[in-house]
Amino acid sequence: MILAGDIGGTKTNLAYFRLTDGKLQPVESASYPSRDFGSLEEVVSKFLKSFPAEIGSAAFGVPGPVVNGRTETTNLKWVVDSALVAPLLKLEQVGLINDLQATAYGALRLDEKDKLVLNQGTPHQGGTIGVIAAGTGLGEGALVWNGKQYMAVASEGGHSDFGPRNDVEDQILRFFRREFGRVSCERTVSGPGLHNLYRFFRSLADYPEPAWLAAAIAKGDPSATISQAATEGKDKVSTLALDTFVSLYGAEAGNLALKFLATGGVFVGGGIAPKIAGKLQEGEFMKSFMTKGRYSPLLSRVPVSVMLNDKTALYGAAHYALMLETGVV
Repeated sequence: MILAGDIGGTKTNLAYFRLTDGKLQPVESASYPSRDFGSLEEVVSKFLKSFPAEIGSAAFGVPGPVVNGRTETTNLKWVVDSALVAPLLKLEQVGLINDLQATAYGALRLDEKDKLVLNQGTPHQGGTIGVIAAGTGLGEGALVWNGKQYMAVASEGGHSDFGPRNDVEDQILRFFRREFGRVSCERTVSGPGLHNLYRFFRSLADYPEPAWLAAAIAKGDPSATISQAATEGKDKVSTLALDTFVSLYGAEAGNLALKFLATGGVFVGGGIAPKIAGKLQEGEFMKSFMTKGRYSPLLSRVPVSVMLNDKTALYGAAHYALMLETGVV
């Protein structure tokens, strides 16, 4: 049995997989609120009690830079060490990779039904594939062809500096800087980033925040509430925030494509993109993606797809576990 894990700031997903006729088939899975636990070992122990099994290999995607099999997660106060997890699973080693590496490997396992095409483009065979995913944070990575197979490359590009493109974004930068000091891309393109954008536009609004919206934001997930208010046309400020979010998301996806020269395509993952798929299809995302001056023609040829399968990172972690088992890495 293969044990795969996708660790996020909000939830941790664990699953067993079997390899059948070259395809990874999920067997059992469970999701846990990450902040209810003090470590990955605690979550894994609970999963093992619920679903006992003999494990042949295991790998986990984690939000943060992995160095020598260890990381301090970015949006969760965990120290994850593969050397502590391996004995729990009675394995000599377990894989620990950046969550975007897991998402990237998962992209290789997607069926066509799991993809929403935003730009058909013209993929270059063996070309580098970029992966970007906004959720609790902003993850960025890539798949690089080594002559035999794709290898995922880790990145913390989401924490690079936010670069405004127009006067409104100049104002956004100044607004955020007063609160955060340094402003990263993740401050704008993420779940909390959408809320940040809403707060900026609300500060400029000529009408008070509706009581029902304020109550919903305070009670639940602010970004989900704002997205819903925008897509249902219930609040102009929410619409402005979401439209700007989509534009900034597209711009940063285009930046990623430039940095990695992603002629093989770009995949847009994470928990937010499938929920706002209609907005992503309206055109502003791809307009911002392709508006790169002299390199606009190049980016117009890059295929871009949204990953619709919310278990992509789990499939990717299982894929990496198989790579470890077969000695590829």
